[in-house]
Amino acid sequence: MSGAELIIIFVSIIVSMGIHEAMHAFTSHWLGDTTAKDMGRLTLNPFKHIDIMTTVLLPMVLILARLQPFFIAKPVPFNPDRVKYEEFGAAMIGIVGPFTNLLLAVIASLFLHAFGIATGTDAFNIFSIFIQVNLSFFVFNMIPFPPLDGSRLLYAFAPEPVQRIMYMIESGGIMTIVVFMFLLFPVVGPVVSSIVQNLYVFLVG
Repeated sequence: MSGAELIIIFVSIIVSMGIHEAMHAFTSHWLGDTTAKDMGRLTLNPFKHIDIMTTVLLPMVLILARLQPFFIAKPVPFNPDRVKYEEFGAAMIGIVGPFTNLLLAVIASLFLHAFGIATGTDAFNIFSIFIQVNLSFFVFNMIPFPPLDGSRLLYAFAPEPVQRIMYMIESGGIMTIVVFMFLLFPVVGPVVSSIVQNLYVFLVG
């Protein structure tokens, strides 16, 4: 990839990740929990949702080491005891982030078609990268593995024994994500890539 493409990817990731996290915060506030607002996270400013270690330095180190890079934003805190609709409210907070990324991808594809932007142009490449980044965020985050957003939906319907196992996994924090990326993602990665590619073809053609 060229330097320009890397810049477009990085900007797309920061913007998309910021909106993703902001929607978690806005939804939790809408459902009655002020935790995110109290901590200054009720904002579309992407820099409020970035962790210098996990969002910037970690992926840079992985790229330099020629390993699979992944980006971890600063999680938006919420108190499930203060959220309406209990586990279903928590599920709404969880899935609104990835579905926001899907919506961003759809809007970008509509711009491509509405303005007839030709394949191979700089404008097409910018929109194409933005769409792929958001589709990747959508599919990846909907994996029902704690603490990914999709697990919140699973929590709402899983029996209590399964919830306890999920909670133990989630309590591992960032180490759980690291283990997942290096041990489990190589297995599910091809499926994720296939889904992203099929969605991209459906939206862009």
